[in-house]
Amino acid sequence: VRIRPLLFVGPALALLTFYLVYPALNTIFISFRDRDGEEWVGLDNYETILTESRYQIAIRNSLAWVILVPLVALIVGLAVAVLADKLNKRTESTMKSLIFLPMAISMVAASVVWTFVYSFRAEGFGKQIGLLNAIWTNLGGDPVNWLAQKPYNNLYLMVILIWLQTGYSMVILSSAIKGVPEELIEAARIDGATEWQIFRRIVIPSIMSTIIVVWTTVVITVWKTFDIVWVNTGGLNDTQVIAQQMVTEFFTNLNDGVGASLAVLLFIAVIPVLVINIRRFQAEEAMR
Repeated sequence: VRIRPLLFVGPALALLTFYLVYPALNTIFISFRDRDGEEWVGLDNYETILTESRYQIAIRNSLAWVILVPLVALIVGLAVAVLADKLNKRTESTMKSLIFLPMAISMVAASVVWTFVYSFRAEGFGKQIGLLNAIWTNLGGDPVNWLAQKPYNNLYLMVILIWLQTGYSMVILSSAIKGVPEELIEAARIDGATEWQIFRRIVIPSIMSTIIVVWTTVVITVWKTFDIVWVNTGGLNDTQVIAQQMVTEFFTNLNDGVGASLAVLLFIAVIPVLVINIRRFQAEEAMR
């Protein structure tokens, strides 16, 4: 009887250990070794990523992404969800489909699409084909190399991920809003509450758990995003982020030690998000 649960859980635990636990432990082990993974160097790799400028820039940029992208994606997604809820069903479904459409493509594909938005050609290298430069030059300006403008180029790259994640935020939050009891809203209206007061004091508290889930999901997505930077700039012009720099160290610079250290740094950065999620779920379970 005691062995029976292990027979069911055992294969899953074995796969989890082989494909997740072992690689994670091995990565931590490699982070304490040199670029070839042979000699023990202690904390030298961690000292490198915390003191050298290119890694500091990557950490700074990643923190900016983690703060701005989830915040903007949540606000825009919530605004669209609330406004769409006021429309008739056909208009609502059409509007939501258009906003959710970017989720159907990969980050690499989205990055390629946006390369044509930000595209810049120096004088003598042909006509401008970038959407932004087409608009800008028609307004009388000179062509601009948007992705070389420091530090605004990081904001331009963030727009791509916001464009991708807004649809996800909108769909999840819209479902949560529709689950708010109509009786509460009608009672508040009878008591003289304005639409803003209803939204702030009834809707938001009712969907707060969903907001946190969406926020944590987007935060984790932001931490591991490297495709957008890799395709559009390759990390040039101070646009590097931790995930992209990690891939660069592993596969371009062939520096396993530093690459593994960056991977461990990403792992540590995700832990607080997981803790927030777990505590939130425990609080919800305690209330049931």
